[in-house]
Amino acid sequence: MLDSDLAVMYGVTTTRLNQQVRRNAKRFPGDFMFELNREEFQGLMLQSATSKKGSGGRRKLPLVFTQEGASMLSGVLQSSRAIEAHIMIMCAFVRLRQMLAAHSELSAKLLDVERKIELLDSPEPPIGRIGFKPVAN
Repeated sequence: MLDSDLAVMYGVTTTRLNQQVRRNAKRFPGDFMFELNREEFQGLMLQSATSKKGSGGRRKLPLVFTQEGASMLSGVLQSSRAIEAHIMIMCAFVRLRQMLAAHSELSAKLLDVERKIELLDSPEPPIGRIGFKPVAN
């Protein structure tokens, strides 16, 4: 999740959220959070059809948080809103995992059905005659 989205959920500014993350850097290793590079950020902006309005916009590249990083934020942003947001985020990640699991199960079942159909559609090899070969005269 992007830092700006999490900031809204936690009820703080993006600047405040990023300050707390930088002050508590040991709590956010690389598998909890990372910073987008310019190319990734440009792709993200194009994908979500956003543009800078006026002279505003981001001056720094956004931070992206994994489930663990989003969870860790509730510890550094100590407030009742942070606790509520933490619960909502964890529920969202659980739901996402459930959807992915259901999708992978469905994909496996579909692949199994496709294999069975291929077996049914494949021509059977011709059966040779049993017996002796004719002898030429």
